[in-house]
Amino acid sequence: MLDSIEPPGLDVPPRKSNPTKSTDTPPASSYLGLRSLASGAVGGLCSVIVGHPFDLVKVRRQTAPKGFYTSSVDALRKAVRKDGLMKGLYAGVSIPLMGVTPMYAVSFWGYDLAKSLVQHLYDVPSSNLTIAQIYTAGFLSAIPMNIIATPFERIKVLLQTQGQTLSMNSNGPKYTGSIDAVRQLYRAGGIRSIYKGATMTLTRDGLDSAAYFATYEYCKRCLTPEDLEGNGGPLSLLSIGIAGATAGIVMIIPLFPVDTVKSRIQNSGSKTKATEIVREVYRNGGLKAFYPGIGPALVRAIPANAATLLGWELATQAMNERFGP
Repeated sequence: MLDSIEPPGLDVPPRKSNPTKSTDTPPASSYLGLRSLASGAVGGLCSVIVGHPFDLVKVRRQTAPKGFYTSSVDALRKAVRKDGLMKGLYAGVSIPLMGVTPMYAVSFWGYDLAKSLVQHLYDVPSSNLTIAQIYTAGFLSAIPMNIIATPFERIKVLLQTQGQTLSMNSNGPKYTGSIDAVRQLYRAGGIRSIYKGATMTLTRDGLDSAAYFATYEYCKRCLTPEDLEGNGGPLSLLSIGIAGATAGIVMIIPLFPVDTVKSRIQNSGSKTKATEIVREVYRNGGLKAFYPGIGPALVRAIPANAATLLGWELATQAMNERFGP
């Protein structure tokens, strides 16, 4: 049963069918909502396990002074030399492990909810949503996720970058862990300090999610096998993985500069405007300076996003088989 699946949340439309008026009732019950949350959480855990070392290198290169690292490999080598293999590769992983469950859960729950809203707005069944409508649903899914994503990103960036700060001076680490970081930020500036960079995080995640889900759905439709009558059949795990990896790459390249600015804002100890960061980054290195760590980010995108969407689809299928669609 696991060699091929037909994901329930993103049905592949038959190639020769015509759109009809919707007779579907969107899944509004809390029970189905809990299943969306659980499936998203599984996908998120898969993403963290596979992708965190690449993310650490990306963030350190984004926030390090110019010339501190000669390459992504150099950043990785210094992290492992200083803290050992596991701690060096998974510095700050406690926050993703604690935050990824609600963040990804809310993201995929928000996506299912947004698809239902778009479906009723245009009065079409889920299977006949266009790619543009999927794009809209993807953007809307980032709004509830931002409540969790902003503090998660703020703490993660601080914990990931204090190692490189420590290697540049003799002071001890400022934060002993995620709880200590939250405590110190709240003491220094209240809830606004914890939610620093919220606007840039929402901008990044909204555009990311829109491109992500739209590309994923488009690739799934292209990869869907057809029977003799032209109707779409179930997708293989390999096809799901390819679609997920492609979606991850597509969302990264155009939006990477937004992520660079966001990371610098959240790593800053003072109140900083996005426009000031943009001018500073461009002044120090031109357009290329907005893409530090793009290599490991792209490398990470392939296995991490394939793992995320495979985990999500398989968890959804397993619950549908256990409890019914």
